[in-house]
Amino acid sequence: MKKFLLVGLMFSVMTQLGAQNKEDILRNLENPDTLKQQSAKTFSDNQPMVIVRKVLKVVDGDSIIEERIDTITSVNAVTVDSDNMAWVNTMGDTIKAAKGDTVVVRLGKKKMVIVDSKDKTIIEIPEKGKKSDDIIEYKEVKKFKGHWSGFELGINGFMDKNQSMTQTGNIAWMDLKQARSWNTNINFTQYSIGFGTDKAGLVTGLGLEFNDYHFSNPITLKVENGVTVADSSYIQAGYRVEKTKITMSHLTLPLLLEFQLPMGDKRKDRIYISAGVIGGVRLGSHTKVVYDDGSRHKNKNRNDFNIATLRYGFTARMGYMGIRLFANYYPVQLFEKGKGPVLYPFSVGLVLVPFD
Repeated sequence: MKKFLLVGLMFSVMTQLGAQNKEDILRNLENPDTLKQQSAKTFSDNQPMVIVRKVLKVVDGDSIIEERIDTITSVNAVTVDSDNMAWVNTMGDTIKAAKGDTVVVRLGKKKMVIVDSKDKTIIEIPEKGKKSDDIIEYKEVKKFKGHWSGFELGINGFMDKNQSMTQTGNIAWMDLKQARSWNTNINFTQYSIGFGTDKAGLVTGLGLEFNDYHFSNPITLKVENGVTVADSSYIQAGYRVEKTKITMSHLTLPLLLEFQLPMGDKRKDRIYISAGVIGGVRLGSHTKVVYDDGSRHKNKNRNDFNIATLRYGFTARMGYMGIRLFANYYPVQLFEKGKGPVLYPFSVGLVLVPFD
């Protein structure tokens, strides 16, 4: 009986020593000096060269091998400088290898291959229950992302039927202080639909557009006999008009065709150009007059003033890195047909805060 106990004890000690020795070997392989394994091959005649770097790690007692494959082409014979981890040709020049784009991960008998390219990432792994050489391929296509959402600031204006931005004649009372007529857009929702690439597609979304039109003349607006006309009652009363404007807001819906031109590896390094149509529904409108009759007063009048409820227009956008521009033009009259002066709104400006 004692002999059996002694044999069992010896077997247990040997097993523990063997396991400890195996773990020590694996951990020793984690030393940076042991990680630099590469194929010291020499090629010539402009043939591609391959270098493989392997890393062995210990994860819960298992070993993982990662292989990164670099390729290089040279007219002259090329060898590996193992000390500096570089390619050297026969002329003594150091050649930079192309960045590896393939990683092989092995966990025991399991293997996973990850191939990363500019257009997609392919992941190949064995399917459970099948042979080790049977793989399933997963493809991740890079998605197209357009440019619509953001905070925009610009200036408003009107064009008359002669495409003039200065109102004269019988509509001179609608002339604007252009520098104080602001356009503010908050484009809060965006959807992008790619054409099978991340560089072209359709863009839509939702936004809020706010338009302030400051009048050059000391008048405001009123509806008389169903028609929007000038209201000069403040001047007739002898008041000093400091500021007079009309403000309106719209919910906007765009449909843009966008193209992106790569100028670098990252998305922010692309030039984008887009154009399309933009629709709008009026949410509200009001006039505001600030006047002085001995004391300062503000008067707001909320009314639709015969402003068109629905409108559509054309929009164009372009940008590169931090500089982004937009322009909108509405061929639909500002006022309903026959109920006000014939004017067509436009706006141009900058995207100050993109939301992408």
